[in-house]
Amino acid sequence: MTTKTQAETVTKPSETMQIVIVGHVDHGKSTLLGRLYADTGSLPEGKIEKVQAICRQQGKEFEYAFLFDAFLEEQEQGITIDTARTFFIWNSRQYIIIDAPGHKEFLKNMVSGAARAEAALLLIDALEGVKEQSRKHGYLLSMLGVKQVTVVVNKMDLVSYRQDVFAGIEKEYREFLSQFKVVPAQVIPVSAKFGENIATRSTRMPWYKGPTVLDALGLFKKETASTEQALRFPVQDVYKFDARRIIAGRITAGHVKVGDRLVFSPSNKTAVVQTIEAFNIEPSPTEARAGQSVGVTLDEQIFIERGEIASRRDDIPLVSSTLRANLFWLGQTPLARGRKYLLRLATQEVDCEVAAIHRIVDTADLGHQEGGQTVGKNQVAEVTFRTKAPIAFDLSSISEITGRFVVVDEYDIAGGGIITELVRDEQEFLRDEARKRDFAWIKGEVGIEARAQHYGHRAAIVLLTGGEHTGKSFLARKLESLLVAEGRHAYLLDGENLRRGLDADMGETDATETARRYGEVARLLIDTGLIVISTTNPFGQAYRQALPSIRTLVNPAPVIAVHMSKADEELPPNTDLHFAGPKNFDEAAKQIIEELKRKGVLAQAVGVRPTFQYSI
Repeated sequence: MTTKTQAETVTKPSETMQIVIVGHVDHGKSTLLGRLYADTGSLPEGKIEKVQAICRQQGKEFEYAFLFDAFLEEQEQGITIDTARTFFIWNSRQYIIIDAPGHKEFLKNMVSGAARAEAALLLIDALEGVKEQSRKHGYLLSMLGVKQVTVVVNKMDLVSYRQDVFAGIEKEYREFLSQFKVVPAQVIPVSAKFGENIATRSTRMPWYKGPTVLDALGLFKKETASTEQALRFPVQDVYKFDARRIIAGRITAGHVKVGDRLVFSPSNKTAVVQTIEAFNIEPSPTEARAGQSVGVTLDEQIFIERGEIASRRDDIPLVSSTLRANLFWLGQTPLARGRKYLLRLATQEVDCEVAAIHRIVDTADLGHQEGGQTVGKNQVAEVTFRTKAPIAFDLSSISEITGRFVVVDEYDIAGGGIITELVRDEQEFLRDEARKRDFAWIKGEVGIEARAQHYGHRAAIVLLTGGEHTGKSFLARKLESLLVAEGRHAYLLDGENLRRGLDADMGETDATETARRYGEVARLLIDTGLIVISTTNPFGQAYRQALPSIRTLVNPAPVIAVHMSKADEELPPNTDLHFAGPKNFDEAAKQIIEELKRKGVLAQAVGVRPTFQYSI
């Protein structure tokens, strides 16, 4: 009969903690882990004896590192190649240990391992002291958002367990980590080879009064349970079922119940949960929690699209078109400033570009440089992204799901990272004003969804930008005529009419207020379900600044930006279509209509009444 180990006989764990262990190749990570598992009785029966027999067969002295360096190639090279994941149970908590390699050729595995960790053990060799590798490992952990760190000063036996050596290392490394606002929970002197301060207190270092490594693991704080966090419900899809529209997705944090008022970001749409729909569950539940995939129906037919994040009004996610992040790049083609990419966050997809590269770290040798124009394969970088449209997100320190993202280059996932900071963009004030306006908006009995079904198309703005004598006014009138001839509800909002009426009290140079007034008028027309066609006459050459403001004020209705020029010129950011002196205005208008269809504004044929879905 097989005797069960301690790990097999303990009570089922009440929680799980993921911990990454990092350090230089020779600092004793595998030895520490082997000793920790052996001293807690967490190894399968006969494991130690088996490894001891292999060592005798190979004429080697037994080492606890061999318990984890199981592959013959790894034992021969003396390094841990892969990112191993093992676990043990202690005091009702299951620890998943991510053994991240420290050898320079495998640092990218360390990065991917640390990205899933809630805390870290960072090893330093007592004989070597704080070297460049240890500093860079600490820096990488801080970049990945791992804030709970315990430093383990190993191989104290090689310095005769001297307190002054340990104190010097502790002081130097604490000062270094403080630059990144990382405060080690503990700094522990150990000898993994002889089991000193691993699972039991060392008698050879009586001057040390702190916890053992095993005690330190128990002191790591578990992240707040996802069900206790603020509600985050990314919208996966919207289904029309019978007479109901069901908003479907997976709750990533918090909980929702019937009667809750939800706010959908970044559109600021709000409604009350009428029912909760769950697959194959009768009767329908009245509440759902983090981890559940559900659908909800609302008390009014507001337009919600895939990618929006539902929350409660008192704890909504951040919204911006600019964010700072720590990025790990895997693409064969370097990440380049100004190049277009697709950013995916939760269920959102939005076009983006790198506005700035602040710092680059090469994971091959951990060398770094300030600034730059490109980020190469397997490099980590601090960057600022600018998205084509505002997105909803959280800082990664607040929420893992809504604080992490991937970057798609062409059709391949080429990178990923964590959001570290909201960068306040120029539209922040208007966005706040629009949010307040939308929350207090007095609604009629006919909603925008009902209008879309009645008209056969959604509301949108086609904004023609460009200088004088480029033909934009002529094209605007041509487009209006074609749309109305097709049975669409379109209206030409010429900016000159606003300047002579609503803006008659305005000066010629206040483009900011002109854009705000225009956006509010356009918002009213959008609410009626119209396709608004307009030109930027009142903005003069300030249309580059006006376009983002208009997008913010009419969000989530799409704005199709069409730029007109006499010849090739630098286009304003986020231009959808460009015509350089078109001679065939009928053909140009038809191209705009095709763009409206691609964006999900128009059905493919008049008279069709589909459930519309805007395309981001």
